[in-house]
Order: sequence, then structure tokens, then C-alpha cells
Amino acid sequence: MTDSHVRARERMVADEVTGRGVKDARVIAALQKVPRHLFVEPALAQRCYDTRSLPIGREQTISQPYIVAFMAEQLMLNKEHKVLEVGTGSGYTCAVLAELAARCIRWSALRRCRIGRGAC
Repeated sequence: MTDSHVRARERMVADEVTGRGVKDARVIAALQKVPRHLFVEPALAQRCYDTRSLPIGREQTISQPYIVAFMAEQLMLNKEHKVLEVGTGSGYTCAVLAELAARCIRWSALRRCRIGRGAC
């Protein structure tokens, strides 16, 4: 992970997460921690912290950061919860949810998640 990825992720969280009204400190911390660029093709890594969804193959997209943050906040997860995410695509949302819950298990036709530690 490069410093430019860290700065881009910090900017994404400030502009697209807290800047759009997400207040849950745990959700904010999860989005600051999970490296979104690892869930897209390398050619798209420089654009992955922008305000947009990006293609991940098979006519699917990785959701824009605000949508992931908003959904995570609405779930009000704690470390006692276990999450099953069906149709998870890249695995990014599940990785974020794994930071908030005891565990996130994913099922998807796309099996490309590149980071582990119980997130995928």
C-alpha cells in the first residue's frame, strides 16, 4: 500500500462518508482501514477512491463508498453479530462489515477477493 492510497482513502472518507452525513465512528474507521484498491483491477486502482461505482467484471460493479458506508451504518452491527452477504461481488462490502461484526461470510459468483483475515 502506498502513501497515495492512504491519502486517497482519507480524502474519500472525509468527502464521501463523513461529508455526506455518516456519523458512526466505527463505520468511518472501517472505511479508513479497508484498502478499496485491492478489490478492483489494478488498472482502476487510481480511480477506486472516487465517488463512483467501478466495474469488477461479469457486468457487476463495486458500490460507491458512500453507499457502502450508509448501508453499514444502518445495520448497527456489533462484535456479536455475524453477517452473511449474498452476491457480494468484489468482497469490499464484506471486508468493511467484517470490521464491524464478529464475522462476515460472503457468497458470490466472483471469487476474487485479494485480502483475507476472515473478510472473504
